[in-house]
Amino acid sequence: MSSDFAIETSQLTRRFGDLVAVDRVSLRVRTGSIFGLLGANGAGKSTLIKMLTTLLPPSDGSARVAGHDVAREPRAVRAHIGYVPQLVSADGGLTARENLLLCARLYAVPSAQRGPRIAEALEFMDLSEFADRLVKSYSGGMIRRLEIAQSLLHRPQVLFLDEPTVGLDPVARLAVWARLRELESRFGTTVMMTTHDMEEADTLCAQLAILHRGKLHVSGSPGELKAALGPEVSLEDVFVHHVGEAMAEGGSYRDVARNRRTAQRLQ
Repeated sequence: MSSDFAIETSQLTRRFGDLVAVDRVSLRVRTGSIFGLLGANGAGKSTLIKMLTTLLPPSDGSARVAGHDVAREPRAVRAHIGYVPQLVSADGGLTARENLLLCARLYAVPSAQRGPRIAEALEFMDLSEFADRLVKSYSGGMIRRLEIAQSLLHRPQVLFLDEPTVGLDPVARLAVWARLRELESRFGTTVMMTTHDMEEADTLCAQLAILHRGKLHVSGSPGELKAALGPEVSLEDVFVHHVGEAMAEGGSYRDVARNRRTAQRLQ
């Protein structure tokens, strides 16, 4: 794998019985960039992330993350990545500091380094003032920032985020965006995030890929993808052009129920 790319996939495929959830996806994510996977609910975004984070084995094809093969070297991959799932992962019955200490132990951060790294993570995510408050009293944006802090304690090369701003109000969403930009510019962290939010993809991502029914339809920078279709084209127009339909409003019943549960837990 070239050091220029933190993530590379070749014909990566995942089947569930007769269903092909991810269909021969080949892509490359440049080191130190924010890369977005854009698509409606059910497009295959989360399944692709789960393969890249070793939570699901590929059915076919290959992938390398931080220089390691996801199928043959899963432990090495996990040692070099952070992962923030869509559903809330912080324990509301613990303080932020306690959540971070638990994660530091799970990530096998050396004992002598745990205190300094936790303090650094709290400061970076602007949570130092609230470190000893129970997380159940936090706002949605604070919880998301804490979850990102948890994923960074072992200083991963690559950070995966599954719908990082789902359920957040506009102010909280902007705060999360600011922290992700700082991760990229200050630490050179490679970020891959899933989203079905056109504005989020257009604003944050240096490169993005549009997935539809498991297939990668197009990839490139938001500017390049829009320019290819002409002046005054929006990312929504790009999506419709390549997929043939607008983003479904809200997704299926199951998607709506899941997102509402997430939003309620983030309040």
